[in-house]
Amino acid sequence: MTSPQADEAKTVVSLLSRSAIRLDATAQGWEDAIRQAGALLEAEGVATGDYTQAMVDSVHTNGPYIVLAPGFAFAHSRPSEAVKRTGLSWLRLAEPVEFGHKRNDPVELVVAMAAADTTEHQDAMAQLAKVVSSKQTMERLRTAPDAEAVLDILREVTAPKKAPATPAATPAPTPTTSQRSTSGPPLTKDHIMTVCGNGVGTSLFLKNTLEGVLGKWGWGPYITVEATDTVSAKGKAKECDLIMTSGEIGKTLGDLGVPMVIIENFTSEQEIDAALREVYDI
Repeated sequence: MTSPQADEAKTVVSLLSRSAIRLDATAQGWEDAIRQAGALLEAEGVATGDYTQAMVDSVHTNGPYIVLAPGFAFAHSRPSEAVKRTGLSWLRLAEPVEFGHKRNDPVELVVAMAAADTTEHQDAMAQLAKVVSSKQTMERLRTAPDAEAVLDILREVTAPKKAPATPAATPAPTPTTSQRSTSGPPLTKDHIMTVCGNGVGTSLFLKNTLEGVLGKWGWGPYITVEATDTVSAKGKAKECDLIMTSGEIGKTLGDLGVPMVIIENFTSEQEIDAALREVYDI
């Protein structure tokens, strides 16, 4: 029988314990920062040392694609036997470190995630993406004096908000070939893939932001977005119109025969909006 607790939606706050938050730590470089964030997961019984090593290996293999936004890195790897349960850790650095990302370095906040499967953490990732995309919230978290203050801020900004009543919006028309870019292959499948090394973390950040833009355009009901990994993307590329990913992952993927858009800041609706406007003729 499934426990009531297992049925509860996973949130950032439910996955992040006070003892998994370390503030003003000192790291000797990006690898040391990831290992410290992984050690917090290990101490909580979330994952083993093998998972920490997998997070480090992922960056060695794929480059600094986990640096999703200015000053922020999201360390993670694939679900495996090294993961005991889904959880997060939070490592704020006293002095930022370089990960090798051309635009988003240096990094001062490393959030590490261990996921027990590919779905349990998705709601929490959507919340975290909104947290990181808010400059005001990130500034508050940057100066939070202790772990409890971090959790208080996260509770406040991720709490469900009652939307004000608004008149029903007029649905946008289904995108047609006349609205699609003529600079590449015709876009006909109404399906976009966001891709990262493991398919469970950074691609979800990008998916959430992209869906936010499509929602504002009124195109949400007409275009599906799938978050996936590099291996799956290579096999399914012909099923989509467009791939969005990081520069590092884009090099790994190579030419898959469909348009590929490189995104630097995975939490920036402005950057993704501009990129989509170059692909779709609008």
